[in-house]
Amino acid sequence: MYKVLLADDEMLDLEGMRTFIPWPELGLTVAGAVNNGFAACEVIESEKIDILVTDIRMPNMSGLELAKRALSVQSELRVIFVSGHQDFQYAKQAVSLNADGYVLKPTDDKELIEALLGVKRELDQGRRRREEREALRQLVPIAKNEYLLQLLESPAEALPSPVLKRAYSLDRLRWPIRVAALEIDDFTWKLNPYPEPERRVLLDRFGALLSAYLAEHGIQEVCRVSKQRTALLLGADVRPDAMQSLADRVREAFPFTATIGLGSEAYGLSGLHDAYAEAARALEQKMLRGKGRVLVYEESGQAELEDLKGLDLHLASMLQAVARYDLVLAHDELSSVFRLAARLGSKITIRHFSMYVILKLNEHLRGLNEDLFKLLGLELKNLDILLQFETVGDIEDWLRRKVFELSETLQAKKQSKNGKLVQSVVSCIKERLHENVTLRDVAERFSFSPNHLGLLFKEETGRNFSEFVIDLRMDKAQELLRETKLKIYEVADCVGYRYLPYFSRQFKETTGMTPMEYRRKC
Repeated sequence: MYKVLLADDEMLDLEGMRTFIPWPELGLTVAGAVNNGFAACEVIESEKIDILVTDIRMPNMSGLELAKRALSVQSELRVIFVSGHQDFQYAKQAVSLNADGYVLKPTDDKELIEALLGVKRELDQGRRRREEREALRQLVPIAKNEYLLQLLESPAEALPSPVLKRAYSLDRLRWPIRVAALEIDDFTWKLNPYPEPERRVLLDRFGALLSAYLAEHGIQEVCRVSKQRTALLLGADVRPDAMQSLADRVREAFPFTATIGLGSEAYGLSGLHDAYAEAARALEQKMLRGKGRVLVYEESGQAELEDLKGLDLHLASMLQAVARYDLVLAHDELSSVFRLAARLGSKITIRHFSMYVILKLNEHLRGLNEDLFKLLGLELKNLDILLQFETVGDIEDWLRRKVFELSETLQAKKQSKNGKLVQSVVSCIKERLHENVTLRDVAERFSFSPNHLGLLFKEETGRNFSEFVIDLRMDKAQELLRETKLKIYEVADCVGYRYLPYFSRQFKETTGMTPMEYRRKC
């Protein structure tokens, strides 16, 4: 409600206005009713008043003087004058103050109500305009982020719009610009052990630290690419060691690290795409060159990355064997993995290679709604043992024991009562991925209440039903993009998405790439 202040030295008139006007029905509330201008000024200086209703002629301070003082304190205040003097001079001065109403005494309630309603309508319109302006102001960063994302991820087909450059302050960039791609390392692996509220707090703290650091170094152009990746546009005045200092600060403040890839210099908006592509490729090299640091793009990491593609094929086969309890095939594929790893030479350290295998194993298990560390009773700190191995053979022996232990545990879970139920539920979901499958539909099929089945599912898998369905859809979408020539919208339809932009957004949130980028990469 809008607040109204009444000021009149005649107590009967003052009480009449306060009592007989239906203020709540008008959407108004009386914040005060005073009999002199000085008391009215005290109220105006202590709280926000929307409408001042004042008699013009009062002793010591007239209503006109009161209005002037009130407007000097609250410039958006609206004023309605009440006067028993039909004097043109009073009306003339009221008009000069942009009065919103002039009501003659004896006051007619209807006339005052009409004046109040007129002012309220204007206040409502002003409020709506302010809300619209605020909504537009809040949309600007979102639109700017999308515009920057388009410049970074898509080759420029035409020169960027001068209007947009000015609107988003990109015409003030200091060239040359280097694009930095900052990525939280082991995003899921490091954050999954935390409950959802703690995870949000960690990410909010990370966002606050990043914002403060960028402001401290004058870095204003920032683009959120995905949950774990942010692109930064570094002007010519940003010191080269600023990014390493940022990576160090993240390591000190959080239970995860951040790696920053740097591309070469760009000399215009149209060159940002290539600069960002180099920064992203620099991030891909962190498996070989280490994480939690700044990686400047080098062509010389690409040969090793090509070898890793063959490594991934053997790893995928080994992981499928683990899930099927095929220990012989798991043993053979693990041996092939390490034979191929030996060809990578000194560029890859024992720790980097072993962590890569563990990450792939954990990634595969997440697709099965399992947690590697819970299954094996491991903690992140226990992985320090990898630093103690002196040969790749030592790592192979240790991993083989863990792989067999993992396969045994998965097999035992499948044979449990709830495990069998969840496996049936998973099979049901996979059969209906192209549909709008819901927990209620599946619960009805298995004769459970949705709440009970949801609890069983969460207890057995450690994940919510909806999260599981999204992950399955994303895994299937990646498979179709790799192995078929279906168009993007056909892939989306095959995995249950009828709205293509939503599918693309969900896919990018999961993989860090658009569907088209993923297909080109694979």
